[in-house]
Amino acid sequence: MTSSNSAEADELAASLARDDLERLIFDWPFWAEPAQLPPSGDWTTWLLIGGRGSGKTRAGAEWVRDLASKGVTPIALVGETISEAIAVMIKGESGLLNVHLPDERPILRHNSLIWPNGVEAMVLSASDPDRFRGPQFAAAWCDEVAKWPDAEAAWDMLQFGLRLGKRPRQLATTTPKPTKLLKRLLTDARTEVTRMKTADNRNNLADSFLEAIVGRYRGSVLGRQELDGEMIEDLPNALWSRAMFKPPDDLAMGRIVVAVDPPVTGHAKSDACGIVVAGRAGEGAVVLEDRTVKPAAPLAWAHRAVAAFHAHGADAIVVEVNQGGDLVKSVIAQVDANVPVKPVRAKRGKWLRAEPVAALYGRGLISHVPGLTDLEDEMCGFGTDGRSQGHSPDRVDALVWALTELMLDDVTPKVRGV
Repeated sequence: MTSSNSAEADELAASLARDDLERLIFDWPFWAEPAQLPPSGDWTTWLLIGGRGSGKTRAGAEWVRDLASKGVTPIALVGETISEAIAVMIKGESGLLNVHLPDERPILRHNSLIWPNGVEAMVLSASDPDRFRGPQFAAAWCDEVAKWPDAEAAWDMLQFGLRLGKRPRQLATTTPKPTKLLKRLLTDARTEVTRMKTADNRNNLADSFLEAIVGRYRGSVLGRQELDGEMIEDLPNALWSRAMFKPPDDLAMGRIVVAVDPPVTGHAKSDACGIVVAGRAGEGAVVLEDRTVKPAAPLAWAHRAVAAFHAHGADAIVVEVNQGGDLVKSVIAQVDANVPVKPVRAKRGKWLRAEPVAALYGRGLISHVPGLTDLEDEMCGFGTDGRSQGHSPDRVDALVWALTELMLDDVTPKVRGV
């Protein structure tokens, strides 16, 4: 709300009786920013892209509230997980339980919301697309679709069930990431796009948040994405671009390794422990899994690396020992002394070590299984300073060690000393 509207609202509120004031407080069109209200037109999907704290969740909850008041039922409420959907979309400060007048408020029963007028909403997890089979809906609110792990599969399965009523519609609220689903929705003629910035909602945000977070990240690549709601594709001059990532033709694996880039320390504020699994496939290699973990206490990452070793039937764990030396190997031995461990040492900077691996991608020799979004984001944000979006590129480091071991050591033995 603008400052002039806010002053007008304060004056009006002072003149109202208690019951009328309560009604005014829950009069969403009166308080909402224009971008928070449903767009006009014949759309099927309303895509609301915004920064952190910009008011996306409130807009989603109010849209569902309006549908419920009109008897639109049933409604799908889809989050990355069931627990996250309930915590944010339903119980959150801007969630559905907090945007209704007391006598209109729905009741949460298990994974369903039930309104006094009989309207029902089902909570679903985007992490389990098969659960979309069977149910039918008249509307859907999908939150943080750019975070969904198997986004296109979940979205497509939802579309099959969105078939009740005269005009089935859906709202997707998200902070942007250049995912395939988000790009697809942006180019769909049936999508109406609204954009919001964190700064647009400054009147409802804590001063400490504006100073510490907005002030720190304003103008940075991360800030443009997380605060301004911009779609950030790839870092200019990065070694990798998203166009390089392709699915494998087959998964007939040769040699498989688990590569580990352990942090210097293992407390809560330390870097993550990069853990990446890759295997040879014909003339190339396939990145099979990213098991990076944070916080990364030594035994925690060792258990995770050994579990990956056994899960994939790997041949060895390749681990960087610059920081921990023999201690790193001994930590893995405490978990499983029979696992072959191959220590490696970095003698050159991260960018120089990564260049030969990036060249393999450029030649089309490396493929990725689906679901490696965090790794791919870090790769596309990896800069010449050896960092990714200002952070240690732990996933990239582990990836480089894995593919160096599989693809480069046999051809160029000197790479072990890079």
